[in-house]
Amino acid sequence: MDLPVADPGTERGEGPLLQCPYCDSEAMHKLAQLLLPGLAAVCVDGTTGDLFRKPSVVAVDLRKEMVDYIVQRSETFIADALIESEANQAPENEMPDDPFEIVSIFMDDFSSTKRNIIGHVSGWLLSDSREDKIDDFVQEMEMTKFWPLDRREAIAEVLLKNVDIKTKFHCPEKYENEERLADHKEQCSFRPVTCPNDGCRAKVSVRCMDDHDAACPFKVLQCEQNCEKRLLRRDMDRHCVTVCSMRPMKCPFSCDSSFPERDLEKHCSEFLQAHLLKVLKVIHKKVHSEEELKELAQKIEKYDEHGKLAKALDARPLTNVVKDLEAKMKGEPLS
Repeated sequence: MDLPVADPGTERGEGPLLQCPYCDSEAMHKLAQLLLPGLAAVCVDGTTGDLFRKPSVVAVDLRKEMVDYIVQRSETFIADALIESEANQAPENEMPDDPFEIVSIFMDDFSSTKRNIIGHVSGWLLSDSREDKIDDFVQEMEMTKFWPLDRREAIAEVLLKNVDIKTKFHCPEKYENEERLADHKEQCSFRPVTCPNDGCRAKVSVRCMDDHDAACPFKVLQCEQNCEKRLLRRDMDRHCVTVCSMRPMKCPFSCDSSFPERDLEKHCSEFLQAHLLKVLKVIHKKVHSEEELKELAQKIEKYDEHGKLAKALDARPLTNVVKDLEAKMKGEPLS
């Protein structure tokens, strides 16, 4: 089945003028994303409770009907909006100017005409079961490539240009001849360009490139925590939480200090006496006074000829080293 598509070349405007064909690529893509769940909702609502028909059975026919309906509505939208605005002067009755809201209204209106008896029940329309069935059918259509994204984007381009009253998402410029139009197209802020970030295949309008670049998952960035690594934006959160040498950590000996993980050895070396006291209090419990434990800590540190104490980076290995050193301190009183 052939669905209507947008002509990617020159478009003729009113009279002899030639209109620029470019529109906002990301807006077109976003609008195309609405079409698949919109079709799924129509198919699910129209077959709910029907033992002989499933959404997949009616999808082909309903797709053509839906596209014809929303394209036709879009073609008369501006004229209808002007008539509506003259008839209803109250601000609350103003027609929406957001293309995504407008197309959603078109699809909802079409869907309401295709619902069976069960599909019209408010309890069904608000139910989780309905949403689950719609999601499942969307996934089924994506897996079978029933309605490829490029085909939906071609329809979305037509819809976007038809309902974009304020020309926020498409170029309104028109020219007298091909030469002037060609000159404009080379500079048009809506002209599509490919994202320069390696691995990203997105095509974005020039005017939106800064916004895309600020969120592109393939953009290579310096680590947010200022370690030496440079990595993709999409890997940043995982890096910062799991392997970054600058990720913040608390002292494993509970001494209320916080520091980058790479400074753990430095911290353990600088605060060795304080950590020793904490470990000794656990080992000897309440047998020794505070002063006796401090003296014992100093003796153990002096006896540690190979620096094993400073290399123990949490309570368990430090406890083992202390017990080992105490056992080897011949001639030194332990109590």
